[in-house]
Amino acid sequence: MTPLILAALAAATLTALCYAALCAAQPFGDCRRCDGLGFQLTTDRRGKPKRGKHCRRCKGVGKRIRLGRHLYNVAHRTWTAGTN
Repeated sequence: MTPLILAALAAATLTALCYAALCAAQPFGDCRRCDGLGFQLTTDRRGKPKRGKHCRRCKGVGKRIRLGRHLYNVAHRTWTAGTN
């Protein structure tokens, strides 16, 4: 293997391990639609920001489960259901 391929594999492995550690430490991230506020910001006629409707994606909570944590939860539920 060439050194370039080895470096790419090492970088991909390190990135995957860091993301797994992030999913284990902080399983919830900010909602992408409302940026973690739980509602959309709107402006009034003067241009001042005000609270809008609650976010439908996160149901007004402002948090979402990370993809890696969701995949781990699904795999764990499947494994638990198969061993019982």
